[in-house]
Amino acid sequence: MAATGSPKLDNVVPIAPPAPQMSGLQLYSRFAFAGAVCCSVTHGALTPVDVVKTRIQLDPVTYNRGMISGFRQVVQNEGAAALMTGFGPTAAGYFLQGALKFGGYEFFKKQSIDLLGYETARDNRTAVYLASSALAEFFADIALCPLEATRIRLVSEPTFASGLLGGFSKILKNEGVGAFYSGFGPILFKQVPYTMAKFVVFEKVSEAIYGQLGKDTLSDGAKTGVNLTSAVLVLVSSLLALSLLVNSLSTECFLHLIGD
Repeated sequence: MAATGSPKLDNVVPIAPPAPQMSGLQLYSRFAFAGAVCCSVTHGALTPVDVVKTRIQLDPVTYNRGMISGFRQVVQNEGAAALMTGFGPTAAGYFLQGALKFGGYEFFKKQSIDLLGYETARDNRTAVYLASSALAEFFADIALCPLEATRIRLVSEPTFASGLLGGFSKILKNEGVGAFYSGFGPILFKQVPYTMAKFVVFEKVSEAIYGQLGKDTLSDGAKTGVNLTSAVLVLVSSLLALSLLVNSLSTECFLHLIGD
């Protein structure tokens, strides 16, 4: 700033204008990309666990000594590469699912606020969280289901195809589009309640922490820490309590349906 001749004016530090707030596609695309990357990486990394779990469910007589021994048996019988069977459809499927789930949740939450009005939405925010997460997961599962069907077919029938493209095209050619959605019901039964619980717990824990610390006084780094803490508590409270409850049932139903 140029000198004015006035010591008081010359010592004034200009105030930076507030950063523009993102909205619309720019905002939702960031949530979608973050969800896509995180879901794809975490589910892809757990592909070996899915392989062993499916082997135990399909052949409990052979794989009857627990998860750790199951890993050894798969490596011994089929080679280490077998543990990554289904990685392609898992990573691709949960990339799409994560994008639609997290981006969709924020989108539907904003639409609910606009529809109900801020005050009404705030007073009924738990219902807004539940409805927004359920809608987001429903559409996310539409994208996930074909790739999940391909993954399960590759894992349950190792000779079915060599990978994602081969398995996907073979199911489409031989069985039609409907085969991809034969397990849609079990997928919804597994994913929708879990996602509803996950987002509600996250929002409530975040609200409680911010209520104690004061959100406006926290730095961006501290807010990230609050979000991470909330996410960890979500995993403890909802993932173990709900996902494990329905996981075995939904997978068995899915295998039965695609086998018909």
